[in-house]
Amino acid sequence: MMAKLLLVDDDIELGQVLTDNLGAQGFLVEYCSTGEDALQLLTNFRYDLIVLDWGLPGISGEDVCLSFRREGGQTPILFLTGRGDIHHLETGLGAGADDYVVKPFDIRELMARIKSLLKRRTGAFSNLLEVQGLVLDTEARSIKFDDKVVLLRGKEISLLEFLMRNTNRVFSAQQILEAVWPSDAEVTTGSVRSWINLLRQKLAEAGKPELIETVTRFGYTIKA
Repeated sequence: MMAKLLLVDDDIELGQVLTDNLGAQGFLVEYCSTGEDALQLLTNFRYDLIVLDWGLPGISGEDVCLSFRREGGQTPILFLTGRGDIHHLETGLGAGADDYVVKPFDIRELMARIKSLLKRRTGAFSNLLEVQGLVLDTEARSIKFDDKVVLLRGKEISLLEFLMRNTNRVFSAQQILEAVWPSDAEVTTGSVRSWINLLRQKLAEAGKPELIETVTRFGYTIKA
């Protein structure tokens, strides 16, 4: 099964390089640049592995790790750290991290550490979600209903996954924006509505146009 990773690093250029390299290796990568956004994503989505920068501004990598573990999160965490941070890492490992890589690093070393942690992990979550007979396959990037399969784009997958993991709850466009696009300052609530409409078109192609319901003046929901 294709592994889904959360990458957190405030170095945008490095984040893009790692996202591209990890994607080329077959990983599904969600990237953000702050601890606040990382905690938001970890609240709403599930990952096979977290690659986490130690030296984040604001909420630090250590604090993200501590908070995630306090809430019961079991996902393996791999710290990225500068050489000057080495003496702090005992604290980080004590906070619940599983391994670390020192910057600057060879991408091959990072890949090896990631693959090693994934091999050791047990109880990986399923890439399949089903609600009202419609199946979302996050690995195949598709939805299926009554043998009709329709492919989705990346953000359509994230949006549908969020709503399917939170059935029977109503979310405003602003709440969906904060949950699914926490790092993207250019996305507006109008953009969220546009993506909802695009996703509904895909659901209609699959034969399930009514899956996402609009609750007037409140937002959107999927009922279990």
